[in-house]
Amino acid sequence: MKDVLNRLINHETLSSEEAKQVIFNISNDIYNPSQITCFLSVFMMRSITVKELKGFRDALLELCIPIDLSNFNAIDIVGTGGDGKNTFNISTLSSFITAGAGVNVSKHGNYGVSSTSGSSNVMEHLGVKFSNNQDFLKRCLDNAGICILHAPLFHPAMKNVAPIRKELGIKTFFNILGPLVNPSFPKNQLLGVFSLELLRLYSFLYQNTDKNYNIVYALDGYDEISLTGKAKIISNHSEKLFSPEDLGVTKIKQESIFGGNTIKDAAKIFVDIISGKGTEAQNNVVCANAGLAIATTKQINHKQGFEIAKESLLSGKAKTSLDKLIELSK
Repeated sequence: MKDVLNRLINHETLSSEEAKQVIFNISNDIYNPSQITCFLSVFMMRSITVKELKGFRDALLELCIPIDLSNFNAIDIVGTGGDGKNTFNISTLSSFITAGAGVNVSKHGNYGVSSTSGSSNVMEHLGVKFSNNQDFLKRCLDNAGICILHAPLFHPAMKNVAPIRKELGIKTFFNILGPLVNPSFPKNQLLGVFSLELLRLYSFLYQNTDKNYNIVYALDGYDEISLTGKAKIISNHSEKLFSPEDLGVTKIKQESIFGGNTIKDAAKIFVDIISGKGTEAQNNVVCANAGLAIATTKQINHKQGFEIAKESLLSGKAKTSLDKLIELSK
């Protein structure tokens, strides 16, 4: 590690193979916590390259516990986090709305590191069971249209990194990696990123795959469609600038999608919205994101997906999906 750190400090970059080897070494307990912390710190102060990101991703996918959900044609809806905006759990709510609309979802998530409440915090609070048992996950998809892939259960290689990330409490390059390493290798993905630079990096990585994808960056910094302004969206067949007006909705204020100060707050907001008690702004935001996920999988336009998402939320189908998942967890 000393050689790697000296090179990085001297503004050199790693090849994909070198980056991959670092993750293997972390997994095999070759580095001590101080070395891992220093390695993470370097990438907080300089940009990650496409080759480095590819190496880190490839290592985690090789080391993960894979799950075969290919028969379900599922989508993952996930953001990098790390945007510092502390919104409510938009991608998780969007996942249930998408499932309620009849589109299967394999949701990859984790506890919050740089925000009050990550996807897994809310799911756990509401009584959803985390498992890496393939039969259980397939049963979730069959009955609820969604399964939750709690990252630590599928990425044992990261056991040495998790406590360091928690102690640091700020975003690291593992925020960048999370959406790239879903252990079910979904054919469809809606990905949110926290910077324009990362949008480009993701698009370079994904253009050489056979996936259906949309990568989103809101120009005011959100890692999802926030409706607080315009967003850049890159897919496997187009690149466009999105405006709230494209869906026939008005621009909203940042405070209207605030996520609360505790996990309990976040869970209450989550339940209120999925139960049909959300504000117009909250409903529009989750349906804008779910609508894009539905459009990605069904290969329809965003506006059509948005209308399907609204029907799923307001008819109670999204809530039914959540209730079924909680029931299966008992």
